[in-house]
Amino acid sequence: MTHSLVARVVKAVNLAIAVLLVAGLALVYWYVWRPLPERSGSIDAPLAAGATVNFDSHGEPHIRAATQEDAFFVQGYVTAQDRLWQMDALRRYAGGSLAEILGPSLLESDRESRKLRLRRIAEDAYVTLPAADRAALAAYTRGVNQFIATHLHNLPVEFTLLNYQPRPWSAVDCLLLCLHMYRSLTTTWKDEIVKNNLMAQGDRAKVEFLYPMRGMGDASPGSNAWAIAGSHTASGKPLLSSDMHLEYSLPGIWYMTHLEAPGLNAAGVALPGAPGIVVGHNQRIAWGITNLHFDVQDLYIENLDDRTGRYMFRGQVEQARGEREIIRVKGEPSVDLTTWVTRHGPIFLADGKQRLALRWTAAEPGMLQYPFLDIDRAQNWREFTAAIARLPGPGSNFVYADVDGNIGYHAAGALPRRRNYRGDVPVDGASGGFEWDGYIPFDELPSVYNPPGGLIVSANQNTFPENFPYPVNGNFAPPYRAQQIRAMLSARDGWRAQDLLAVQKDIYSAFSHFLAGQLVGAYQERNAHNPGLDGAVDLLRAWNGQMDKDMAAPFLVTLAYQHVRRAVAENASAATGLAYEFNLAPVVVERLLRERPAGWFGDYDEMLLRALADAVEEGRRMQGRDPKRWHYGDYLRIAINHPVLHEVPLAGKYFDIGPVPMSGSTTTVKQTSRTVAPSMRMNADLGDWERSLFNIPIGQSGQILSSHYKDQWADYYNARSYPMQFGKVEATSTLVFQPAR
Repeated sequence: MTHSLVARVVKAVNLAIAVLLVAGLALVYWYVWRPLPERSGSIDAPLAAGATVNFDSHGEPHIRAATQEDAFFVQGYVTAQDRLWQMDALRRYAGGSLAEILGPSLLESDRESRKLRLRRIAEDAYVTLPAADRAALAAYTRGVNQFIATHLHNLPVEFTLLNYQPRPWSAVDCLLLCLHMYRSLTTTWKDEIVKNNLMAQGDRAKVEFLYPMRGMGDASPGSNAWAIAGSHTASGKPLLSSDMHLEYSLPGIWYMTHLEAPGLNAAGVALPGAPGIVVGHNQRIAWGITNLHFDVQDLYIENLDDRTGRYMFRGQVEQARGEREIIRVKGEPSVDLTTWVTRHGPIFLADGKQRLALRWTAAEPGMLQYPFLDIDRAQNWREFTAAIARLPGPGSNFVYADVDGNIGYHAAGALPRRRNYRGDVPVDGASGGFEWDGYIPFDELPSVYNPPGGLIVSANQNTFPENFPYPVNGNFAPPYRAQQIRAMLSARDGWRAQDLLAVQKDIYSAFSHFLAGQLVGAYQERNAHNPGLDGAVDLLRAWNGQMDKDMAAPFLVTLAYQHVRRAVAENASAATGLAYEFNLAPVVVERLLRERPAGWFGDYDEMLLRALADAVEEGRRMQGRDPKRWHYGDYLRIAINHPVLHEVPLAGKYFDIGPVPMSGSTTTVKQTSRTVAPSMRMNADLGDWERSLFNIPIGQSGQILSSHYKDQWADYYNARSYPMQFGKVEATSTLVFQPAR
């Protein structure tokens, strides 16, 4: 081959590469860059008057409008700019139509959502909402649809990759997303099945011991939220903190927003797909929320004929309602689903000869409301409690503070009053002896206002007093987080907002530290000298209880706990230990090891040493022979993958988070697991709103090339935060909405 020919070949190859590169860049521009949110300029919109959106350095929109409805319209528009595909995916998940775009792997998810009847519930609820709520939902919906209508040929890249266009948004969709949160925070029927199976195969008294309703030393009153009275702060005014714990997702579940209009000035986190602020502050009050964990679902064993839908109730034949659903499946024929609905609810599970109907507060008539706009506008404790009294669910702990120096706590939600039973296992539906007697009155729910100690701490623990007049059931959290928060806050005065980040990131586990001591004690009690265990015991003996990703001891004690928990569960009910994952299981283990009652283990130390040996063997299989080289973070690694782009070859991984090692555990203030972590952090300073701190885990935008796609992750990961701009907004860009002529 001559030199000139080689030169021509090289030139042709370079030209081809250049053409491919230009074509690739053109595709990226057209499908990924072009749909990026507009953060400056002017938009014509059907508003009563002009509105402005000042975006700060983290992409949070600070919306100022002439009317509240205009503010909600703009909120809908700017949220859709950043999160439209997330909003569409969530309504599909809740409504049971994911298989239509993602294929047969999502069919079972769709079946469950259809059986729960979430869209039907939302449709029924909309017509009973107060007019003001419907108007706000309608305004927000118009904003979302304005964005969709003007960007049908310029949508986020996920719509292009999946080859579909979003349907118009509706006010019902707003409620559907609220139901998604309701379901996420109140699904307990699976616990009833596990407990029932344990009781069927084991010792009923021991199984009941496995499911206590209280921790050891529950603090009353009860994610994490707390309020500190001015007597303990540097400013003399209260501080309020909130960091709700939810499942990881990309983008995260919350959207930072600030709304300002006559009668409304509130900032905090909003649910993409619904108007208003869920947690945050206005000019006079701040509030945080944690999950109450009260059981609001019951399973009823129905005597039902599958062919006719007839079933028995109190000696009479009743007719169930048959509801037919058609589930579209991408690339496959549609699937028909018919569900019988009894007076107790849909037949949700058919197990052998049993037919189980699910009763859930969210499905009860009139039990879906939207009180957050009233919360956003509340100016004092009286107005605040009147607003949260409207909340049917999910059952929630509300923590409150105001600029006048008051702090308060109130549980909220429609919580069933049960007769003759707790609701912890399936009950007979035919007898009529296990019905709900309305709901516990709001004024009788746990509450406190300006407690003498000046501290309110809520960390999902059971806040119901032992003499509460109604049966209490739920999957409450152990008290360790609440106790640690209270201990840290009580240790000093002069708190400032930035100081509270140290509390939110705390990773001390009192339970794991206790269990490590028990394991070491058992080893010493037996005077054991096992070369295979000596190094592991030395690690536990020297450990300070910190669930640090770079330490070996947290990994070892976590594995040992799993073996102890399984041994305890199998002692109560043979061969079912793996199914037992109740939230209060650490409390059960601690109580057994402290009290060591007869009838469980002939030798508790022997059980502990066996669990330790099994944990060491398991750890060596996972991380090598030398325990000193182990790292807890190599065990607790999380990966937050983009639900669509993760599957794109080569490039997809660049739009994911991780895998990254994590510190913390389910019993540390920074509650961390492979699925759950703090979903936001807020530290509100009632003495000066501009000293408040605020951030979310990943970023404001779901648009992958946005500068705000994951710009908050590094600071979130290292427990750093940002000023929560409110009165003084440092705008990096401004978008103006002009009334359409």
